[in-house]
Amino acid sequence: MQPVEPLALWEIATPSRAWRLPGVAMAGFRARGAADLGVVPFPAVTLAIDLGAEPLVVADGGRRVGGSAVVGLAPEGLRGSGREVECLQVRMSPLVAHAVLAGFAAEGGPLVGLDEVWGRDAVRLEERLRAAPSWESRFALVAGALAARFPEGRRVDPEVAYAWRELARSHGTARVDGLAAAAGWSRKRLWSRFRAQVGLSPKQAARLVRFDHAAHRLAAGHRPAAVAAEAGYADQSHLHREVADFARVTPSAVAREPWLSVDEVAWSAPGYLNG
Repeated sequence: MQPVEPLALWEIATPSRAWRLPGVAMAGFRARGAADLGVVPFPAVTLAIDLGAEPLVVADGGRRVGGSAVVGLAPEGLRGSGREVECLQVRMSPLVAHAVLAGFAAEGGPLVGLDEVWGRDAVRLEERLRAAPSWESRFALVAGALAARFPEGRRVDPEVAYAWRELARSHGTARVDGLAAAAGWSRKRLWSRFRAQVGLSPKQAARLVRFDHAAHRLAAGHRPAAVAAEAGYADQSHLHREVADFARVTPSAVAREPWLSVDEVAWSAPGYLNG
């Protein structure tokens, strides 16, 4: 395990290289006292495995899950809260999530309990994680659980996988028509199959990936005008509208979001969205 220094409220652990899987990133979190955190949307499907003495509560305004949860792409108004939170989070590209979560990324709602997707396997995994002696052993257990599910899971079409990876690689600036042509499909067919397997249309996915890139550039201290130009927005007003649409705040406010402050430590696994 790589030791990391606490950032504000959170103590964070990340796995050694031995437990890194393609398309997957993991991190362990402990919070001192009460925690209440708004989620900035990002282009990955998340497992939040609750390991604390008191239940973690994840809510999106319409749905509320107490305990371990699965969060789909681009949730709106999502918040996590609890006391003395202890949680292992797994972020997956939708290509991996489609396999290991039985198509949840495309078919499920934006927020469900983990037991609704994995049934008794979710309960057994949580019990084993609670009994594990270290974060490193917990990461090993989760990596094993994901690897065991992958061979039997659903697969996205190679053309859909290609389109997603190009969107991730280009930070959402790749043109959908060009992706369809490169894949040998019509735009209509790519649109239909991508939405059925990823859960968003290619255009929506491109917007989310581009917003995620822009939000992290803003959090790193770059000026909105420079971020708008670098990320491929038409102008600063376009960036402002997209940030407001996804995060319900201004670019200057999203730059200060606590949710983004831990990303360089917790989610530094290179290229996991491409897997």
